[in-house]
Amino acid sequence: MIRLRPATPADVEILERWDAAPHVVASDPDEDDWDRDREIRAAPDWREQLIATLHGRPIGCVQIIDPAREEHRYWGDCAADLAAVDIWIGEADCLGKGYGTEMMRQALARCFADVRVAAVVIDPLADNVRAHRFYERLGFRFVERRRFGAHDCPVYRLGRGDWSLARAGS
Repeated sequence: MIRLRPATPADVEILERWDAAPHVVASDPDEDDWDRDREIRAAPDWREQLIATLHGRPIGCVQIIDPAREEHRYWGDCAADLAAVDIWIGEADCLGKGYGTEMMRQALARCFADVRVAAVVIDPLADNVRAHRFYERLGFRFVERRRFGAHDCPVYRLGRGDWSLARAGS
Protein backbone atom coordinates (compact mmCIF):
# COMPACT_ATOMS: atom_id res chain seq x y z
CA MET A 1 0.00 0.00 0.00
CA ILE A 2 2.86 2.44 0.85
CA ARG A 3 5.71 2.58 -1.64
CA LEU A 4 8.90 4.64 -1.59
CA ARG A 5 10.17 5.91 -4.92
CA PRO A 6 12.97 8.31 -5.82
CA ALA A 7 11.96 11.99 -5.80
CA THR A 8 12.14 13.69 -9.19
CA PRO A 9 11.99 17.33 -10.32
CA ALA A 10 8.29 16.72 -11.01
CA ASP A 11 7.83 16.41 -7.20
CA VAL A 12 9.20 19.87 -6.38
CA GLU A 13 5.79 21.57 -6.43
CA ILE A 14 4.23 19.12 -4.00
CA LEU A 15 7.31 19.18 -1.74
CA GLU A 16 7.13 22.97 -1.58
CA ARG A 17 3.41 22.78 -0.74
CA TRP A 18 4.17 20.30 2.04
CA ASP A 19 6.98 22.54 3.33
CA ALA A 20 4.37 25.25 3.97
CA ALA A 21 1.88 22.96 5.73
CA PRO A 22 1.53 23.93 9.42
CA HIS A 23 2.18 20.40 10.73
CA VAL A 24 5.39 20.15 8.67
CA VAL A 25 6.59 23.62 9.71
CA ALA A 26 6.00 22.65 13.34
CA SER A 27 8.31 19.65 12.99
CA ASP A 28 11.01 21.46 11.00
CA PRO A 29 10.78 25.24 10.97
CA ASP A 30 13.90 25.55 8.75
CA GLU A 31 12.60 23.25 6.01
CA ASP A 32 11.98 26.17 3.64
CA ASP A 33 15.75 26.74 3.38
CA TRP A 34 15.98 24.00 0.73
CA ASP A 35 16.29 24.64 -2.98
CA ARG A 36 14.30 21.50 -3.74
CA ASP A 37 14.82 21.51 -7.50
CA ARG A 38 18.60 21.88 -7.18
CA GLU A 39 18.82 19.29 -4.39
CA ILE A 40 16.81 16.68 -6.29
CA ARG A 41 18.75 17.22 -9.51
CA ALA A 42 22.11 17.04 -7.70
CA ALA A 43 21.38 13.52 -6.39
CA PRO A 44 24.72 12.94 -4.59
CA ASP A 45 25.54 9.32 -3.82
CA TRP A 46 25.41 9.98 -0.07
CA ARG A 47 21.70 10.97 -0.11
CA GLU A 48 18.41 9.40 -1.14
CA GLN A 49 15.29 11.53 -1.37
CA LEU A 50 12.21 9.37 -1.59
CA ILE A 51 8.53 10.09 -2.06
CA ALA A 52 6.08 7.90 -0.17
CA THR A 53 2.97 7.07 -2.16
CA LEU A 54 -0.29 5.54 -1.01
CA HIS A 55 -1.96 3.79 -3.94
CA GLY A 56 0.06 6.10 -6.22
CA ARG A 57 -0.83 9.32 -4.33
CA PRO A 58 2.20 11.17 -2.91
CA ILE A 59 1.71 11.55 0.83
CA GLY A 60 5.16 12.10 2.33
CA CYS A 61 8.89 12.15 1.99
CA VAL A 62 11.87 10.28 3.38
CA GLN A 63 15.46 11.41 3.19
CA ILE A 64 18.30 9.01 3.96
CA ILE A 65 21.83 10.36 4.19
CA ASP A 66 25.30 9.20 5.04
CA PRO A 67 25.97 11.75 7.80
CA ALA A 68 29.75 11.29 7.60
CA ARG A 69 29.71 12.36 3.93
CA GLU A 70 26.94 14.98 3.96
CA GLU A 71 28.34 18.21 2.49
CA HIS A 72 27.07 20.66 5.12
CA ARG A 73 28.44 18.59 8.03
CA TYR A 74 25.08 18.89 9.79
CA TRP A 75 25.90 15.94 12.06
CA GLY A 76 29.51 17.06 12.60
CA ASP A 77 32.17 14.40 12.89
CA CYS A 78 30.54 11.00 13.07
CA ALA A 79 31.29 7.39 12.36
CA ALA A 80 31.32 6.18 8.78
CA ASP A 81 28.91 3.34 9.62
CA LEU A 82 25.80 5.46 10.22
CA ALA A 83 22.75 6.46 8.23
CA ALA A 84 20.50 9.38 9.18
CA VAL A 85 16.81 9.52 8.31
CA ASP A 86 14.36 12.40 8.03
CA ILE A 87 10.71 11.55 7.48
CA TRP A 88 7.57 13.60 7.16
CA ILE A 89 4.02 13.14 6.01
CA GLY A 90 2.99 16.09 3.90
CA GLU A 91 -0.70 15.36 3.58
CA ALA A 92 -2.51 16.23 6.82
CA ASP A 93 -5.30 13.74 6.14
CA CYS A 94 -2.68 10.95 6.23
CA LEU A 95 -1.46 11.65 9.77
CA GLY A 96 -2.15 9.17 12.55
CA LYS A 97 -3.01 6.26 10.25
CA GLY A 98 0.17 4.19 10.53
CA TYR A 99 1.61 5.39 7.22
CA GLY A 100 4.62 6.97 8.91
CA THR A 101 5.39 3.68 10.64
CA GLU A 102 5.36 1.85 7.33
CA MET A 103 7.43 4.57 5.68
CA MET A 104 9.99 4.30 8.47
CA ARG A 105 10.07 0.51 8.33
CA GLN A 106 10.83 0.67 4.62
CA ALA A 107 13.45 3.38 5.15
CA LEU A 108 15.15 1.30 7.84
CA ALA A 109 15.15 -1.75 5.58
CA ARG A 110 16.87 0.38 2.90
CA CYS A 111 19.43 1.63 5.41
CA PHE A 112 20.27 -1.79 6.81
CA ALA A 113 20.36 -3.40 3.36
CA ASP A 114 23.80 -1.76 3.21
CA VAL A 115 26.00 -4.06 5.29
CA ARG A 116 28.24 -1.10 6.17
CA VAL A 117 25.43 0.58 8.16
CA ALA A 118 25.67 -0.34 11.84
CA ALA A 119 23.04 2.15 13.08
CA VAL A 120 20.52 4.77 12.04
CA VAL A 121 20.30 8.14 13.80
CA ILE A 122 17.51 10.72 13.93
CA ASP A 123 17.11 14.14 15.51
CA PRO A 124 13.52 15.25 16.16
CA LEU A 125 12.97 18.64 17.75
CA ALA A 126 13.02 18.56 21.56
CA ASP A 127 9.40 19.68 21.85
CA ASN A 128 8.10 17.13 19.31
CA VAL A 129 7.12 14.57 21.94
CA ARG A 130 4.91 12.62 19.51
CA ALA A 131 7.95 12.03 17.30
CA HIS A 132 10.00 10.86 20.29
CA ARG A 133 7.35 8.26 21.17
CA PHE A 134 7.08 7.23 17.50
CA TYR A 135 10.81 6.54 17.23
CA GLU A 136 10.94 4.80 20.60
CA ARG A 137 8.12 2.46 19.50
CA LEU A 138 10.28 1.55 16.49
CA GLY A 139 13.17 0.61 18.81
CA PHE A 140 15.24 3.81 18.70
CA ARG A 141 17.05 4.67 21.92
CA PHE A 142 17.87 8.11 23.23
CA VAL A 143 21.60 8.89 22.99
CA GLU A 144 22.05 12.56 23.86
CA ARG A 145 20.69 16.08 23.48
CA ARG A 146 22.43 18.25 20.90
CA ARG A 147 22.03 21.60 19.27
CA PHE A 148 21.71 21.54 15.51
CA GLY A 149 21.88 25.17 14.46
CA ALA A 150 19.26 26.98 16.51
CA HIS A 151 17.42 23.80 17.50
CA ASP A 152 17.63 21.64 20.59
CA CYS A 153 17.19 18.00 19.59
CA PRO A 154 17.42 14.64 21.25
CA VAL A 155 19.49 12.25 19.16
CA TYR A 156 18.09 8.75 18.88
CA ARG A 157 19.88 5.69 17.55
CA LEU A 158 18.72 2.31 16.28
CA GLY A 159 21.46 -0.28 15.99
CA ARG A 160 21.35 -3.09 13.46
CA GLY A 161 20.92 -5.68 16.24
CA ASP A 162 17.98 -3.83 17.81
CA TRP A 163 16.40 -3.46 14.37
CA SER A 164 16.80 -7.18 13.69
CA LEU A 165 15.21 -8.01 17.06
CA ALA A 166 12.31 -5.62 16.43
CA ARG A 167 11.69 -7.14 13.00
CA ALA A 168 11.76 -10.66 14.40
CA GLY A 169 9.17 -9.69 17.01
CA SER A 170 6.70 -8.15 14.57
